[in-house]
Amino acid sequence: MLEVKDLQVYYGVIQAIKNVSFKVEEGEIIALIGANGAGKTTILNTITGLIAAKNGEVLYDGVDIQKIPAHKIVSMGLAHVPEGRRVFSQLSVYENLLMGAYTRSDKNEVDASLQHVFKSFPRLEERRKQMAGTLSGGEQQMLAMGRALMSKPKIVLMDEPSMGLSPLLVEEVFGIIQNINKAGTTVLLVEQNAKKALSIAHRAYVMETGNIVLEGYAKDLMNDESVKKAYLGE
Repeated sequence: MLEVKDLQVYYGVIQAIKNVSFKVEEGEIIALIGANGAGKTTILNTITGLIAAKNGEVLYDGVDIQKIPAHKIVSMGLAHVPEGRRVFSQLSVYENLLMGAYTRSDKNEVDASLQHVFKSFPRLEERRKQMAGTLSGGEQQMLAMGRALMSKPKIVLMDEPSMGLSPLLVEEVFGIIQNINKAGTTVLLVEQNAKKALSIAHRAYVMETGNIVLEGYAKDLMNDESVKKAYLGE
């Protein structure tokens, strides 16, 4: 479904991504793990057209999407839940969700998606009239995820969904990610909480300073001594 080939990304003269290649198959949860500054967020931003790559390809359903504007990429079925949630704080929960569907024109389908999001996130329905900026961190994270689902994506890219959340909310958010995947949406997950990411992913890639240094089935990486030592605190 998604293939990144020999990707190189620069910030000025600094090379942030160095010939990175990986694949995401339909129906998978793929985790990208690594320390802060490894380049994980840069990769997501490059895939969704927010940053331009210097070299390499980003193939989505076999089409190189690098020259396609970010808003058109969304309408192709690729949604992004950015780091730090980025909800529209001055808009209500309901208005934020409608913003997620701005590429869609069928009102009945949008209404059906809205009901699906409210079923997945009951708290959002309870707070549908509340300003997004007044929600708790966990609720804002759910809103960011719900907003992405409103575009009816085939694949969702999630950037640090557990950041700043209590352990209880982390459990809830990761449960929701699994449910999104079980309902048929492919997930590419960037996450600093490597243990949680590996516990729900099918496969994973480990990044260090712009390179992928390890890849494999998530359950195998959970038992890899170098991964345990560097990322799992064991």
